[in-house]
Amino acid sequence: MTFLQLSIDGLLTGGIYVIVSIGLSLVFGVMHIVNFAHAEFLMLGMFIAWFAWSWLGLDPMLGAFLSLALVFVLGMGLQRWLIQPVQGASQMSQIFLTVGLMFMLENGALLLFGADFRSVSTPYQTMGMELLAIPGQGKVLVGLDKVLAFAMAALIGLAVWALVQFSRFGMAIRATAQDPMAAQLMGINTRRVYRIAFGLGVGLTAFGGAVILPYMSVFPTVGTQFAVLMFTAVVLGGLGNVAGAVLGGLLVGVVQSLSTLLLPIQMQNFALFVVFIAVLALRPQGLLSRRAA
Repeated sequence: MTFLQLSIDGLLTGGIYVIVSIGLSLVFGVMHIVNFAHAEFLMLGMFIAWFAWSWLGLDPMLGAFLSLALVFVLGMGLQRWLIQPVQGASQMSQIFLTVGLMFMLENGALLLFGADFRSVSTPYQTMGMELLAIPGQGKVLVGLDKVLAFAMAALIGLAVWALVQFSRFGMAIRATAQDPMAAQLMGINTRRVYRIAFGLGVGLTAFGGAVILPYMSVFPTVGTQFAVLMFTAVVLGGLGNVAGAVLGGLLVGVVQSLSTLLLPIQMQNFALFVVFIAVLALRPQGLLSRRAA
């Protein structure tokens, strides 16, 4: 029963890793740039949702859409004025730029908001729900806040998948990811695709940050807790592969949770990195071979 409880907890947590990892994978798949500042947009999404709750009384599950919209617009602006000029430059220039953006966002938040930990209060924070009951074995209980966060992440993830797979803009994204020159020759405005893809990628991460606000505090460096985990999820699934990011995110959540059966909670990432190293050694391209967006 403990194994089942931890597995379900891991899946619920992994669902959040999925949504933030999809954004990172989408950006790389379309633009071929690794955004080291990606986790800071999760922090921005959490702050936006916190202010929406504090000033407007908006529940974080609804504030998540505001976070998505505002960070989407911010991301488009950053892509136009910061990322676009280095797209054709060396990888070192791209790394330095995104690392610099990471420090700028983190320290900017520290300057504006201070180092205080902020949290929200919602009616469902202390509510649990019985997911499964086995006579003589016990019950599987989950927090309603985590269930809602998972459901919201799944909802927005399915919406993005439908957008990429079935819309004309999704066709433009896939074409640009596969061959930007051919896409331009077919009349696709690849610069606009890059801007929207980057905005959507960071906006998804902000959305993921907002929905976890009921059970996590927000502070300027909160993104560092997720940076390694989201990169691990993306690399496990295959860098640039959105379906792989889904698999990788769920795997990270489950391995993290189950590791507490054998290891102290302080070492829960140890088992995760053992799996990470094993996958890289045996299948360096990731569990799913890379494909465009």
